[in-house]
Amino acid sequence: MTDDLRFTVLGSASPYPRAGNPCSGYLVEGGGRGEGGGTRLWMDAGSGTLGALREHIRLDQLDGIWISHLHADHCADLLTAYYGLLYADVELAAPVPLLAPPGIADRLAGFLTNGPRRSPVEDAFRVVELHDRHRARIGGLTLTSRAVSHGMPAFGVRVETEDGACLAYSGDSAPCEALTELADDCTVLLCEADSAQAPQAGTEAVHHTPEEAGTTAATAGAHRLVVTHLGPFLEPAAALDRAAARYEGPVKYAAPGRTFVVA
Repeated sequence: MTDDLRFTVLGSASPYPRAGNPCSGYLVEGGGRGEGGGTRLWMDAGSGTLGALREHIRLDQLDGIWISHLHADHCADLLTAYYGLLYADVELAAPVPLLAPPGIADRLAGFLTNGPRRSPVEDAFRVVELHDRHRARIGGLTLTSRAVSHGMPAFGVRVETEDGACLAYSGDSAPCEALTELADDCTVLLCEADSAQAPQAGTEAVHHTPEEAGTTAATAGAHRLVVTHLGPFLEPAAALDRAAARYEGPVKYAAPGRTFVVA
């Protein structure tokens, strides 16, 4: 493991897994601290991403988990991770820090509890509820979260190392000022582009189109753009062309299994 900040795409499908592509999830590594020389962060835990995560690390090697919002395609694998952390081949020294929107613990417990006793969610996860401008230190990484526009409590995050590398992640969000501020001058913007077209007049936008992802990257001054979370009516090549029409920097697609070096 090097100290470089990088992320591996565990999955990028929306709104449910596709053959060979789980839902949203990323393994973020770097920061020069932790076992092996760097911090390990599971960023979003959509359906199918736990298996992909275990191709790289064990659950007990995680330094933290960050969840953008509570739609299943971004958090459903926390349910099976709970069983893995407490009842399988993992010995936890302490619960794994889980940074997530308010209400996450009770949501998990509501699904996991099968009898009169509430499932001990907090034995697996040390829950920290996010709020706008929340700031946290996980190993060698600093995480700043902003509330973004998705029609429900949802957050984007800025992940930074001490040497200045910076990854900004939109989570699920329509274009909004908070996301643009979060991505200001970032090294890489990982931005969703779920919508094949803008919503009809009078309908609230909750996602980016590829063109809007390009505009957000350009307005923020992001050095590079990686588009992710493409909807079922978008092909990667077309999405890249559409984003590049609004953004002059390098544009890539978050293909499952691909690792991107941030710096």
